[in-house]
Amino acid sequence: MIKKIDHIGIAVKSIDDSVPYYEKALGLKCEGIEEVADQKVKTAFFNVGGVHLELLEPTSPESPIAKFLEKNPHGGVHHIAFNCEDVVDSLARAKENGVLLINETPKIGAHSKKIAFLHPKSTKGVLTELCQDGECCCG
Repeated sequence: MIKKIDHIGIAVKSIDDSVPYYEKALGLKCEGIEEVADQKVKTAFFNVGGVHLELLEPTSPESPIAKFLEKNPHGGVHHIAFNCEDVVDSLARAKENGVLLINETPKIGAHSKKIAFLHPKSTKGVLTELCQDGECCCG
């Protein structure tokens, strides 16, 4: 079951160049920068009323974010993430309802959350991430 919107992922060419805009022009505070090697990204998070903005910078040309930036050179909204009670159950529910899964099983994301993506061909064009808080057990 989905509990809330967890974050909105925004692809950027450079976190170092992007953070000042969010801090200075919008008055937000960067909560920290983290590299997620498995996802080939560097992330920066900003809390906006309990929903986070996640800036995503590719760390490899093979990163999904690098591929997104090839098609969208100015960057932009990449995905929306929903926090759910059990990401495995949420994946099963989506699959049972005909949704194409990018990830059949959860992976490790930023902040050690369990994450999995649903294919935008099945989600009305919106890349959708399901994530779950807590200790990671999905290797």
